[in-house]
Amino acid sequence: MTTEDFDLPRSRQANERLHAMVPGGAHTYAKGDDQYPAGLAPVIGHGRGAHVWDVDGNRYIEYGSGLRSVSLGHAHPRVLEAVRRELDRGSNFVRPSVVEVDAAERFLATVPTAEMVKFAKNGSDATTAAVRLARAATGRTRVALCADHPFFSVDDWFIGTTPMPAGIPAATTELTLSFPYGDLAATEALLTRHRDEVACLVLEPATHTEPPPGYLAGLRELADRHGCVLIFDEMITGFRWSEAGAQGLYGVVPDLSTFGKALGNGFAVSALAGRRELMERGGLRHSGDRVFLLSTTHGAETHSLAAAMAVQTTYTEEGITARLHTLGERLAAGVREAASGMGVADHLLVRGRASNLVFATLDEKKQPSQPYRTLFLRRLLAGGVLAPSFVVSAGLTDADIDHTVEVVAQACAVYRKALDAGDPTPWLGGRPVKPVFRTRA
Repeated sequence: MTTEDFDLPRSRQANERLHAMVPGGAHTYAKGDDQYPAGLAPVIGHGRGAHVWDVDGNRYIEYGSGLRSVSLGHAHPRVLEAVRRELDRGSNFVRPSVVEVDAAERFLATVPTAEMVKFAKNGSDATTAAVRLARAATGRTRVALCADHPFFSVDDWFIGTTPMPAGIPAATTELTLSFPYGDLAATEALLTRHRDEVACLVLEPATHTEPPPGYLAGLRELADRHGCVLIFDEMITGFRWSEAGAQGLYGVVPDLSTFGKALGNGFAVSALAGRRELMERGGLRHSGDRVFLLSTTHGAETHSLAAAMAVQTTYTEEGITARLHTLGERLAAGVREAASGMGVADHLLVRGRASNLVFATLDEKKQPSQPYRTLFLRRLLAGGVLAPSFVVSAGLTDADIDHTVEVVAQACAVYRKALDAGDPTPWLGGRPVKPVFRTRA
C-alpha cells in the first residue's frame, strides 16, 4: 500500500459513531481524532505486545501505548495471569479485601520513600487528594504548580489555568499560582510574595529534561523553609525512571507523591503515597480534623490491584526499566540518524529520557509546527507506525525499532521536500492536527 492510497474507511465510520454518542469522540482528549491527520485516526480492534490492529485490519507498531500506561506491552501474560486469578473470586466487597493488604505492602516495598499509600482509579483523583491534604495540613489555600508541565488533574484547581477554563469560577483559578521548572530563585520569590499562603508545590520531578543539579533538593529545602508540602506527580516518572520513581532515582523525598499509568499496565489503578504524618489525616487514628482524602467505590477492585502487583514484580524481576532505556536509546539514535541523513535534523527533534521520548516538528523558521507534525504522522501511519510520541514499551523488539527507523527515514524524505517547497500543505491530506488544550473546538 502506498501513502497516497492509505485509507481507513471502517475507522472513519467508527469515529463518526463515537462523535454521535461521546463528546469529543473519545474518553481522553489526547486520544481524539483531532490529534491525527484528517481521515487517518485508527480505531483499535485489539493489541498484543507492542502491536495494535485497527478495525480496518492494519497492523501498527505502537508507541505511547495507552498514553504511557501500557509499559510492558498489551496483554502481558504475567499481568493477565494475576488478573484472571482474581476474577473468579469477586472484584468488590462491602469490606476491604485481603488483596488490599498485599497490594499496599507490595507498593511500599517498591517505593520505600513512602510510608502509607491509598489506591484510586485515576491520576486526577490521586493528585487532587494530595492537594486537599496539603491544604488541610497547612491551613493555606493557594496551590503552586509547575507551569512547564502539561497536565495534573481534571479538577478545577488545575483546568482553570489552561486554555479550556469554561465552567470554572475565577475565584477557584485565582487560588492557583505557577512557577517555572528549574528556577529556584523564581520559586522562592513566589513563596516570599505569597508568604504563609501556599499550601503546596506540585510538579513532575522530571520530564523531557533532567532536573538541573541540586534543583529537586533545593525545592525540598524551600518547601521546608516556607512550611508548604512538596508533591511529586510521578504518573509518568513512576517505574519509567526507576521502580521507585524519580524520587528513588534522584534521592529527593517528597511529602506526597502520586503514581498511575504504568502501575497497572492498562488496568485502572493509581496511588497516593507519602509521609505517615500527612496521610494519616485522611484516616481514623489521629486527633485532628478529618480530611476526606479518597473514597472511591472501585478504588480497590481486586483484579486491578493484582495487576499492579504483577507489574511491580515484573519490573523488579525482569529489569524492565533498564530495558525501556535500552530500547529508547536505540530508537533515538536511529531516528536522529535518519533525520540527519535526510537533512532535517534541525527540524525533527527527539527529546526526553530514553524511556519517555517525544518528538518535536519544526517549520522552515525552526518554530513548532502542527502542519509539519501532521505530515510526519501521516507518513508514519502509512508505514505501519502509530506514534503520537516515541515512548517505548517493553513489548518492542529490535526488529520493531529497525522498521520504525526505516519508516521515519521515508517520512523525513517527504519532510525535506516540504521544507524545500516552503509549504507542507500539499502533503497534509486535509486540516492539520490540533493541540489538546485550546479555547475553541
